Amino acid sequence: MNYLASSGQLRASLLRWSLFTVPLLLVLGFFSGQAAGSGPGNPWFDNLVKPAIYPPPIAFPIVWSALYLMMGVSLAMILSARGAAGRGLAAFMFVIQLALNLSWSPVFFAMHQITAAFWICVAMAVAIAITIALFWRIRPVAGMLLVPYLVWVCFASALTFEIGRLNPDADGEFGASSTVRVSI
Repeated sequence: MNYLASSGQLRASLLRWSLFTVPLLLVLGFFSGQAAGSGPGNPWFDNLVKPAIYPPPIAFPIVWSALYLMMGVSLAMILSARGAAGRGLAAFMFVIQLALNLSWSPVFFAMHQITAAFWICVAMAVAIAITIALFWRIRPVAGMLLVPYLVWVCFASALTFEIGRLNPDADGEFGASSTVRVSI
């Protein structure tokens, strides 16, 4: 069965999906980072030697917010493409890459597994590339919106690799810098 919709109806569908997906992704990303104690202020992370390519700490929340916004709009474009061939597979692949994305912060910042976090980044880059290809077939703009995300994840992979190389003893470390002592 073919569905006919006016351009106004299509825009309304995209808007409705965007009002759901954009805040959802922003909240999930925020909570993943917060729950893991990510970024500056994490004693284990603060003690790591950072590579020269490490950007200023303020760059991370700005970049990730923009990326989650673009990811949300991209997903909304696919979800609003009712009846499009491959829509279900594309949405499923998006969920796979998002699960990898949300697992990175707890693995790196909470579990201190630098090597595992690097391999999550590699798997995430592959999953994002597949997601881009699937999205592109349905809505090319939806695929294009994910390209900056792939670039950033490739950069994050290099950054994670370098942090692991510069801090080989910190991989999996739960030493004094990660211990909180409370006296009663």
